[in-house]
Amino acid sequence: MDERILKWLYDIHLALEEIESFFEGKEKDFFEYRKNTMLKRAIERNLEIIGEAVNRILKREADFEKFISNSKAIIGLRNQVIHSYDNISDENIWSIIINHIPKLKEEIKNLISENK
Repeated sequence: MDERILKWLYDIHLALEEIESFFEGKEKDFFEYRKNTMLKRAIERNLEIIGEAVNRILKREADFEKFISNSKAIIGLRNQVIHSYDNISDENIWSIIINHIPKLKEEIKNLISENK
């Protein structure tokens, strides 16, 4: 695997780990998330990093689309967070945290371990 792609996979992994660390030792609670602006911005920043890294990976090797579920949606979310920041839905971001982050984390972990 290309060194740059591996580096971007690690960037995604670190961003996912950071998102998880925000909830360490406490239950994930949407209402707590919704009222914590600093937490929301920190998660959005990590989602930007993830989206940019996925974008770079696909530009370098389009075949990776089959290894990263929802890769186009991940890039679309990154664009929305950056360019339509005033139209971000807390419910949408929360759904991503709960429903999509765990699967993405598993996919990235597998890609990294296969290419060590």
